Amino acid sequence: MRNRNVSAWTSAVVTALVATALVSPAAAATSAPTPSGRSCPQLSKKLPWYGQNRARLQKMIDERGTCAGHHGPRPVAAFDWDNTVSKNDVTDATIAWSLKHDKILRPASWKKTSKWLTDDADKALTAACGTAVPVGSPLPTSKDTDCTDEIFNIRESGRTMSGAAAFAGDWNHRWTVPQYAWVPQLFAGHTVPELESYAAAARKEALAAPVGATQKLGTHTIPGYVRYYDQQRDLIRTLQKAGFDVYIVSAGSEPVTEVWSRGVGIDREHTIAIRSVLDRKGRITPYNEGCGGTGRTQGEAIPYIDGKRCWINQDIYGIKGKAAWEKQSRGKRIALGGGDADTDVTFVGDATGAHLVLNRNKNEIMCRAYDNADGRWVANPMFIEPLPPKAGTYPCSTAAYNKPEGGFGPLLRDDGSIVPDQADTVS
Repeated sequence: MRNRNVSAWTSAVVTALVATALVSPAAAATSAPTPSGRSCPQLSKKLPWYGQNRARLQKMIDERGTCAGHHGPRPVAAFDWDNTVSKNDVTDATIAWSLKHDKILRPASWKKTSKWLTDDADKALTAACGTAVPVGSPLPTSKDTDCTDEIFNIRESGRTMSGAAAFAGDWNHRWTVPQYAWVPQLFAGHTVPELESYAAAARKEALAAPVGATQKLGTHTIPGYVRYYDQQRDLIRTLQKAGFDVYIVSAGSEPVTEVWSRGVGIDREHTIAIRSVLDRKGRITPYNEGCGGTGRTQGEAIPYIDGKRCWINQDIYGIKGKAAWEKQSRGKRIALGGGDADTDVTFVGDATGAHLVLNRNKNEIMCRAYDNADGRWVANPMFIEPLPPKAGTYPCSTAAYNKPEGGFGPLLRDDGSIVPDQADTVS
């Protein structure tokens, strides 16, 4: 386990310097006096935000940043990565590049890549990818579209190309989702530097592709580009200059996320994602480090919904054991949380200063955002290619809450009252 400390000033200073170097002069932060007479870094007024969102975020920075004259531990901000800081999914970009360049190694048994993989999925993968390639050697996915299709379809939908369930069994649906956990497991046998090199190559390709570009992966058509959101890069840099410790908390593979997070000035120590257990030779295994007393798991606990809270509590605030799964007192909670999907709803909701949500029409998190129970939710359309308004209303009162046992139920406020259905008004 890497040592992560909310008061790690040296790492934060280096991060801030890198972030500053990555921002164009036009977006460089200015400072404005606060009511106390001190100056706080300001968000760029050249980058558009929805409505009054920039002013609301600036108010939180002015009030909670160390520039306001507060003493004690530095305030913390935490962001999801995919479709929160970047447009499109960097994990999918890495998988796509790896499949196009024959970087997936044939496992000894597909069944052993995930504890929940079904017999149907095992048979489908074996039939599609064959057994001619020696175990541990690269599968020819650049040419074998059947193998590529089967792997990507399971990752994307949790189903085989024929429509059969790829995963079955019991898991806590607020702690993990098997197809997310399966991604780093697909890279078993590779070293972390190898996976980082694939992510870096995919990053170069995705940033070079024009906005709106697509790519073919077998018979699948998927986004072919990724972009850093300028507004989020500016927000992160401004937070760092205002004295915040800024983290990324992602349900992706940690080496992949780290390659991308450097582009917004966030270092390895401030990037939290699925952390694979390595073997004695430094190769990725199908196991990952756990949280909240779970120990090593095969995907049972990852940074997913309640798992993101657990990793923040454990890695940032040093809370160990089962307590890491629980909502903490105000002094041990982040000031700002940013996300875009239900996988982010718990940690974003834990924030004490602002809950920033990019609208991707996801039920649970948008119900929380529109209900705005504490008046601190900040909903914003996606900065690139925003979605049209959701037809009808979000089913908050009946089917927005992701139940631990699976399925959906009514979403409740802290006082036990039911969140009413909400219209989609920020898009």
